[in-house]
Amino acid sequence: MYIITGGAGFIGSNLVRALNRRGIEDILVVDTLFEAKKINNLADCKIADFVDLEDFRDQLLSDRVSHSVQSVFHQGACSDTMATDGRYVMSLNFDYSKLLYHWCQKREIPLVYASSASVYGAGLNFSEDPENEHPLNAYAFSKWLFDRYVCDRVSSRKGQVVGLRYFNVYGPREDHKGRMASVALHFFNQYRSERSVKLFEGSGGYESGLQQRDFIYVGDAVEVNLYFLDHPQLSGIFNVGTGKSQTFNEVAQAVINGCRQYDEEEPLSVCQLVSEGMINYIPIPDTLVGKYQSFTEANICSLREVGYQEKFLGVEEGVSRYLTEWLN
Repeated sequence: MYIITGGAGFIGSNLVRALNRRGIEDILVVDTLFEAKKINNLADCKIADFVDLEDFRDQLLSDRVSHSVQSVFHQGACSDTMATDGRYVMSLNFDYSKLLYHWCQKREIPLVYASSASVYGAGLNFSEDPENEHPLNAYAFSKWLFDRYVCDRVSSRKGQVVGLRYFNVYGPREDHKGRMASVALHFFNQYRSERSVKLFEGSGGYESGLQQRDFIYVGDAVEVNLYFLDHPQLSGIFNVGTGKSQTFNEVAQAVINGCRQYDEEEPLSVCQLVSEGMINYIPIPDTLVGKYQSFTEANICSLREVGYQEKFLGVEEGVSRYLTEWLN
């Protein structure tokens, strides 16, 4: 059996679907359905069982996980970068992860878990080096601390442990995420309802709309997970991004022109979109001042060095795939 925590969530449900395409259906999904909309993410998937995350925590603590487990994908977390309840974030993201780590290590079960590029904070160097890590919020701190916890135990490791530092992931099955959904989805919803999208004004030394992030399509992020499933001899912490940053303007342009193509309208340049009021710039909220990453770009040398050579989609192609699913 394969266990996927957060399996009804964004990356988790895409991972379930990817395993299904391999003919794997013996999957235990661990999640919470406080947000009932997440059920839609599993409606076209085949799984063997579903367990609430708190019930699963009890099963781990009392050693009552009855299945023969081949691998664990730990995707579940509180992913709200603006969360103010630090105790909740640490309990779910750090304590739960430690519990699962030790359970897997005791049984030598491979563990692939979700870390985050947020651990780099406002820095400009995005290679997997402790000197580059400067978490700016509770979510980032919880991810950073678990990465350190794993690294401190390398010498005693008995089974595969892989941490994946996701950069800005976007794609299908994220509509339950609300404000934490990707900018691609926010832009899509804004354009379909208002015929315009909102981007932040200049910040961090970047002009309006020219802030840059490493945007990665969820299908590419899932393929990295599967690579480590296929190579259980590999362990470590790896960045998962395209290795190339792109601007928010480019994302907005890809979304709007994708919608315009669907509506049989001509594509427009960024300048045209701005002049016609389809792209508008708004002040950055006070709650994000000092906590906002104006630039990210994954250094993926470590990932390439362990043999992962697949090409990552750029925003234009990735957004096109995303919109095709949404609009159809």
